[in-house]
Amino acid sequence: MLVLIKRHLVVMSFFAGAVFVLLSSLVILFVSLTNLEQVKKPPVVAKYINAEEAVIIPASEDHNEVIVLPVEKVLFEYVEVTAGCGPYFKEDCVNVRSGPGEDYPVVSRLRNGIVLKVGGKVVRDGHTWYKIVFDEWIRYPERVTGSWYVAGDYVEVLMDEGNRDHTNGINGSSTKYIVVERGKQKLSAYEGDVLFMEERISTGRDLTPTPRGTFTIYKKTPSRYMQGPIPGITNKYYDLPGVPWNLYFTYEGAVIHGAYWHDNFGKPSSNGCVNLPSPVAKKLYLWAEVGTKVIVRD
Repeated sequence: MLVLIKRHLVVMSFFAGAVFVLLSSLVILFVSLTNLEQVKKPPVVAKYINAEEAVIIPASEDHNEVIVLPVEKVLFEYVEVTAGCGPYFKEDCVNVRSGPGEDYPVVSRLRNGIVLKVGGKVVRDGHTWYKIVFDEWIRYPERVTGSWYVAGDYVEVLMDEGNRDHTNGINGSSTKYIVVERGKQKLSAYEGDVLFMEERISTGRDLTPTPRGTFTIYKKTPSRYMQGPIPGITNKYYDLPGVPWNLYFTYEGAVIHGAYWHDNFGKPSSNGCVNLPSPVAKKLYLWAEVGTKVIVRD
C-alpha cells in the first residue's frame, strides 16, 4: 500500500512539473510576441499620431537621420512683420520659406507692416518658425502654393481677438465717428467733440473712387489677403497678403486699412479703399468699434 501511494505521488509530481513548464513557456512566448510587436511599431507614427501636424526633414549632410518635428499649437493667432523691408523692396525683406529652416527655398518676401495668421509653430535647432495659414476666401487661390514659414526673429506676436462683426452681437459706442475727406485726403476720428487723430490718407483714384455717404463699420479683421483684378472694378493686377487693420464700412468692399506697399499718402492711390500708414491704421483699428460711424465727403 505504501508503495502504491509513493507511485501516485511521483506521477502527480511529474504532471505538476509538466504543467509548470507549459505555463512558463506560454508566458515567455507571450512576452516575446509582445516585445516583437513593440519592435514592429513605427516609433515616429506612434509618437506623433495625436499631433495636429508634423514636418518631416529628410536626412542630409548635416544629419544622418530623418527628423520629425511637430507643429505645435499657439495661444495667439497673428504675427506682424517688424524687421522686413520698406514699401518698394529696397532693403532686406523677410523671406518666407517653404519649410522651417533656411535650408528651405524662399517662396515670398515680406515688407514691414504685414499681418499674417498663424496656424502653429515649429521649433528647430533652437529657433522658432511660424506656419502661416490662409483660411479666408481668396479670389485667386492658385497664387498661393505650398507651405509658408516665417522665422520668429522678424515678427511680433499679436494678441488680437481676430474677426469681429455684427453677427457677434457687438455694437460700438454712438459717440465715436470717422470723417474721410476725399478733397483734402484727410481722415479725422472723433469721440464726441474730442479729436482722437487726424492723418493723411489715400482714397480711391478717379476710376475707382471711394464712395461718398454715411456708413457704419460692420466688420473688423486684423488681416486680409487682397488680390486683383476685380471684375467690374479694376483690371489692375495686385497680390497683397496680410493687408493689416481692416475696418469694413460698405458691403461692396470699401475698407479703411493699412497700406504697406506705398507711401503716397496725401494723394488718391487706391481702388476705392481708404489707405493709412500701417502704424496709424493699427492705432485707429484698436480705437474704432464695430458700429462706429464713417462719413465720407468731398
